[in-house]
Amino acid sequence: MLLPLLAIVVIVGGTAAIVAGTGNGSPLLPGGAHSAKSASFLGSELLPPKQAPGLPLRNYLGGARVNVAAYRGKAVLVTFLYTHCPDVCPLIAANLGVALNEMGPQAVSRVQVIAVSVDPRGDTRQTVAAFLKAHGVAGRMLYLTGSAKELGHVWQAWGVGSERDAQQPTFINHSAVVYGIDGSGRLRTVYIGASWKPSEIVHDVPLLAAQ
Repeated sequence: MLLPLLAIVVIVGGTAAIVAGTGNGSPLLPGGAHSAKSASFLGSELLPPKQAPGLPLRNYLGGARVNVAAYRGKAVLVTFLYTHCPDVCPLIAANLGVALNEMGPQAVSRVQVIAVSVDPRGDTRQTVAAFLKAHGVAGRMLYLTGSAKELGHVWQAWGVGSERDAQQPTFINHSAVVYGIDGSGRLRTVYIGASWKPSEIVHDVPLLAAQ
């Protein structure tokens, strides 16, 4: 399933990235929102705030489908990854792990981190478990998987693209982004690529949770 790419497309096998948008320079964001520098958040703020799309998927270990509304009162960080990614995905996962470490025990009550697979074929229970362990987020990040059809609906709702690389089929060209959802379930912030710092997440989580 080929979908429009959001703001950053990972170029597999390297660190280059290209900007994709609507044709007028604006990134494709859920619900027609746009991002702007914020006076409060260190991440870019999404305007206007809109309710986050659903995530009707299961964690890679199974169980009930995830309901974002169950995390009201917490900040929720949502990103899109795959386990065979050679560059940006490991950086995003590791940086989220560093942010959780810096928040300490308060992270449990303030934030839920969720990754959504962009590779339904390659993200197996075994590869996901190894990926989370390798990057220090095992047991601290939900990693949602599903069929290509199930994931495709979620990618579309979140404005995320996922396309298998024609030259290297093991790799996926996809949007590299972390969304911040506030305590009322609204999309409020976005962190593009892997250029953001864990300290930005540490700063923004209490503000998101309090909204």
